[in-house]
Order: sequence, then C-alpha cells, then structure tokens
Amino acid sequence: MLKFIDDFLNKITMYRLVLYYLCVLVVAALVFGLFGLLPYSPVNLLFSLVVILAVGWVVNTLFAKMFDAATSIESVYITALILALIISPVAPTNYAGIGFLVFASAWAMASKYIFAVDKKHFFNPAAFGVALASLTTIGAATWWVGGNLPLLPFVFIGGVLVVRKNRRFDLVTAFSLVALATIVITANGGSNALSTITKTLLNTPFFFFAFVMLTEPVTLPPTRRLRIVYAAIVGLLFAPNIHIGAFYFSPELVLLAGNVFAYIVSPGGRYTMRLVEKHNPAVDIDEFVFMPDRPLSFRAGQYLEWTLPHPAVDTRGNRRYFTIASSPTEEHIRLGIKFYTPTSSFKITLGKLQINDTISATQLAGDFVLPRDKKKKLALVAGGIGITPFRSMVQYLIDTKDTRDVVLLYASRPDEVVYRDIFDHASRVIGMKTSYIPTLDGARIARDVPDYADRTFYISGPSGMVDACKKTLRAMGVSRFNIRTDYFPGLA
Repeated sequence: MLKFIDDFLNKITMYRLVLYYLCVLVVAALVFGLFGLLPYSPVNLLFSLVVILAVGWVVNTLFAKMFDAATSIESVYITALILALIISPVAPTNYAGIGFLVFASAWAMASKYIFAVDKKHFFNPAAFGVALASLTTIGAATWWVGGNLPLLPFVFIGGVLVVRKNRRFDLVTAFSLVALATIVITANGGSNALSTITKTLLNTPFFFFAFVMLTEPVTLPPTRRLRIVYAAIVGLLFAPNIHIGAFYFSPELVLLAGNVFAYIVSPGGRYTMRLVEKHNPAVDIDEFVFMPDRPLSFRAGQYLEWTLPHPAVDTRGNRRYFTIASSPTEEHIRLGIKFYTPTSSFKITLGKLQINDTISATQLAGDFVLPRDKKKKLALVAGGIGITPFRSMVQYLIDTKDTRDVVLLYASRPDEVVYRDIFDHASRVIGMKTSYIPTLDGARIARDVPDYADRTFYISGPSGMVDACKKTLRAMGVSRFNIRTDYFPGLA
C-alpha cells in the first residue's frame, strides 16, 4: 500500500496534489451539506466559491500584468479553495457576506504582488486576505473546515499525503508539540490535559492549519533549523489563550506573524533567469545555463523553484524544484535536466527555450549542503541525474581549493554520465576519488569505500534509489545520523 502511495506521490507535483486535496474537501462538504451532515447549504457553498474564484482570477490577472510577473493558475485556484473552506458560505442575498468574500479574495490575490520583495510574496495570501477583511469590514473567517467531524477524515488523510509529499513532517511535528503543550498549559493550569487535546484536535482547524497553511512553501524559511523555529513560533501563538494585552491571535494572524519571521531569515526575491547556453551532454539529458538578473547567493547543493508559464499545462503544472548544478563561485546558474518519456508540458516548454529566453525562479532553500566541519570524511552517492548537487559541491571544492576527504560513487548508465570532466579534474587537484558504476549495492560500497563506517553519506537521486541506498547503508551498520538524503519528487 505504501509503495502505491509513494508511486502516486512521485508522479504528481506538490501544488497539483494540494489542489486535488482541496477539491476533495469542497466536494465532501457539498455532499455532507446536501444530506444535512454539515450546517452549510451546498448552494451557498457553491455560490461563495464562484464569487471567490471570479474575484481572485480577475485581480490576479490584473496585478500580474501590472507587475509583469510570472504567475500560476494553480496558485489562484488553491488560494480560492482555501478561502472557501475558511470563510463561512454566504447566501446570494447576504450582501454584507458577499462584500466580505470579495474584499478577502481581492486582497489575498493582490497581496502576492503588493507585499512582495523582488516579486516574491512574504505573506500567506489566504491568511492575509481574511485578516485584512476581518480588521476592516464586518465579518471574520470561521475556519469552518475544522471542527466539523464528518470532514475530519478527509482533512487528516489528505493532509498526511500532502506532508508526505513535501516531506515536512518535522515542521508539522514541531508545530504540533509546541501548540498542544501551550494550549494544555494555558487551559485551566494544565488540568484535564487529555480532554483539552482531544477538543483541540476534533473541534478546531488544527489539522487543516498544520497540513495546509503552515507548510505553504513560498513563505517558509530556507533551512530545516529555521523551519523548526518558525513552527515553534507559530505553535506558541496558536494557543487561543495567548494574547498581548487585550489582543488575541486568530489563526490567520498567527500565520502572518510566522511569515514575518520567515521573511527576516530568508533570502528574498524572485529571479529572472536568461538562457545563455544549452548543451546535450548525455542521452536524454540537457544542461541549461542561465544568467540571473542579479547575483544569487547560495550554498552548494541547494535548490530553487522554477516557474515557466506555458499554454496547455498538463496535470503536473508549471512549477518545478530543481537543484542548482553550478557552484556558488560561478557566475551562471546551471541546471541538469533528465527528459523522461512521457515528458511533461513543463519540460517540453523548457526544452524549446531559445537563447535569451527567460524563466523565473524563487524559493532558494535546502539543507543538502556540505558540512561546515571540513574534517568530516564524506561519501557522495548519486543515482542518475541526482548527480547535479554533487557537481555544485565538487566545483565549489575545486574553486576554493578545499581538499577535504571525499569519495564519489556515481551510479548511472555509461551513456548518461555527465560532468565527468569536473570529477576527473577534482581527482587531480583536490584528490577526490570517483567510482563510475552501473548499479549500487552493499558489496560495491564496501569495496569502493572500505572506511564507510567513518564517513557521512550524502545520497541524491530518484526517491526509490535513495530509499534503497539508505536501507543498504543501515544494514551495513552506518548510523542514520551519518546519512543525509536528497531526492527528486517525481519524474516530471
């Protein structure tokens, strides 16, 4: 069953999964409302959703043209569905309620362009829209998607799939522990802890907030350590009894406070990348070389989210995460891309880019980076196109004349090997050992890395390969604390 789930998650982008998840919640709410299991009329819910979608689409289109910004229609739909799930449905005759919907929807979309640095927004759009609407109009978000027991299984199961896809269990766990501990402590001095936790989980938007709102990728800090701090801050403020004087935090204001912290600690901006070179170094693999519109500061092994608007977008959307293959010491930004069959509309469009065409990138992040302790002995294990972060790392080691003890195991078909010139050069100038192998198993690791028990392993490649390699290393006695992984969430 888990294999089936992982196969499904590997074939769908994170944004498309969230979109489908929210659609399922709305459909479930419509059905339950029809049978009287929810206190909301299906007609009112559909009417509210149409209003939110219409206003959101119009405002997003206008602001995208005004700011000359790349946009994603998926983002519009996701924000609209979230708003429909946290603002109580209104009747067509409820003009005040319609006004609240229009105001919240308009500002949710506008905030992505107005409250942005270098075309990257720093507030969660839905949270900002309802927060501003609550402060300036008559109305408030009720977060009705939480606290309705018939919807809870859908919220929970779908939310777990989303978190499994984006691998943010550490974020959700940190938030949950801090939030529940704070709620228990501040509720009647901690008495009846079990009852307090049960009521929180069953009667509040706790799960929806944690799975959907908290994990929005654009407004997250770039590294795991900072994300844990972010989750703790949000968890602390989420407790309903936490207040500043007479001011109490609503869920949307809690999230906005966290967004401020994330903005302070995050590298800002959306970059416009101009294509300057394109190569075909191996079968079905292309390398794209871009010049960013301004210098990009990053650590070797980190990634960016790339957005490429194009017509006839398929189910995998117009956004992808790709590791930067170039070193921080290089002027250009390189991408090594594997083209699978069937190829997504995104990659088809990417492959057709001509010199001087542009693509946008944002969300610089990632913890799959070289350790700061140069005395650590490293083993880099790559599967196929998973070699790209190691190209970045090795080029960085060469350019900085860093001669730390590194072994590279590169598992790939001979006709798919890329960047061999870089790795061969590294063997001459910094003494790095590289083994090119068709397959990877324990015997091969033990032969090429005889001191494997003393090394920290970095593994990058398709998720199946990464998981298999982790199991092999654990069976060989390598501590889990000495295994760091990177992965590609789908073939795209």
